[in-house]
Amino acid sequence: MRSIYEKVESFKIALSAIKENRTRGILTALGIIIGILAVITTMTVANGLGNNFKESISALGSDVLYVSRMPWIITGNFFEYRNRPNLTFKQSEKLERRLKSARAVNPSTSTINNVKYRSNVLEGIPVIGTTENQIVVSTSLPDFGRFLTSFDVQNKKFVCVIGTEIKDHLFKDIDPINKKMKIGRYNFRVVGIMEKQGSSGFFGGPNFDRQIFVPISTFIKAFGSRNRQFNIAVKAPSQESMQDFRYEIIGEMRKIRKLKPTEKDNFSINSMDTLMNAYNNVMGVVILIGLVVTSISLFVGGIGVMNIMFISVTERTREIGIRKALGARRRVILSQFLYEASAICLTGGLLGLIVSFGVTSLINKFVLPAAVSMPIAIIALLISILVGVLSGIIPAFRASRLNPIEALRYE
Repeated sequence: MRSIYEKVESFKIALSAIKENRTRGILTALGIIIGILAVITTMTVANGLGNNFKESISALGSDVLYVSRMPWIITGNFFEYRNRPNLTFKQSEKLERRLKSARAVNPSTSTINNVKYRSNVLEGIPVIGTTENQIVVSTSLPDFGRFLTSFDVQNKKFVCVIGTEIKDHLFKDIDPINKKMKIGRYNFRVVGIMEKQGSSGFFGGPNFDRQIFVPISTFIKAFGSRNRQFNIAVKAPSQESMQDFRYEIIGEMRKIRKLKPTEKDNFSINSMDTLMNAYNNVMGVVILIGLVVTSISLFVGGIGVMNIMFISVTERTREIGIRKALGARRRVILSQFLYEASAICLTGGLLGLIVSFGVTSLINKFVLPAAVSMPIAIIALLISILVGVLSGIIPAFRASRLNPIEALRYE
């Protein structure tokens, strides 16, 4: 009971000392405010970037493997990949026949072309030749109308499905369904509008709302397939079988490409995990550098708190002597100054947290979706308390070691 009373009394004395020197306390906490603001902003932006990146690649599908000529992330010698032969549409058809367990096989290819509706023209629009399986291997669906069908593909129909930006800029307030638009020099009938997906943001990927899907057979008829690169998306039987299914695809592709046992693969198998691992590696380094830089602010702030605590101990030397003469134990004096240092830093942490909400709101409004999460806020406050304890431990220990007789003589 006595121990609890002593702690409460020490805490009251610490708060009283801070109130008596409010201006000094706020100025001292300024370094902590800046440090906590930097820590929260760094973690929040990193979290926002991670969510933005995951959303941007979610359309790829977590259970889909992509057979491509090149790996999405080239870590070795580029010249090992540049001479690889393109994948062809015939090879995709052979792979589809061989992979009996695949839930879907979707070949695709693309080109860049100008599109036109009446007098409205858009330049440099990605036109993707694909099949009805596109919406099976992808997570995106049409918002209006329908997607391509097997009938469209088999009969080389000149139909297309457009992204929301194509609709907004080309058709404006007109309903585009069943309207004819020009892609290059060919007329295509719009049969659907894809739901809004957004772009890849900071990561330089495609804008999924600024693209057009057409049947792959029509694409080949209109734009040709010679020297054109095809990609093959294969949906695995299940998430758990991804690794085994990857080996099955490699084996079948080696047979289709007629590779000898001693020859290296001249194709790559990519997946969403490929991009996520690359992102995590890069962002891990960025976050580490950011936290090291922001920790300098906290270190400087901690030094400021330590300096003020040494001054406080010096100013209250006589008070410490009186308390010791009246029977205050060393641990009580120690805890009093630790509470004071922790309270200063916690106040700085709370003010930094409040400011960070405003900064994060601006980031969310003008840069990217971001918000201060509860775990980040709790971590920031724990860091501020830890800085207070580390900054106050030496001054508090010095105060607790003062000789009461010498302290009483101090003027």
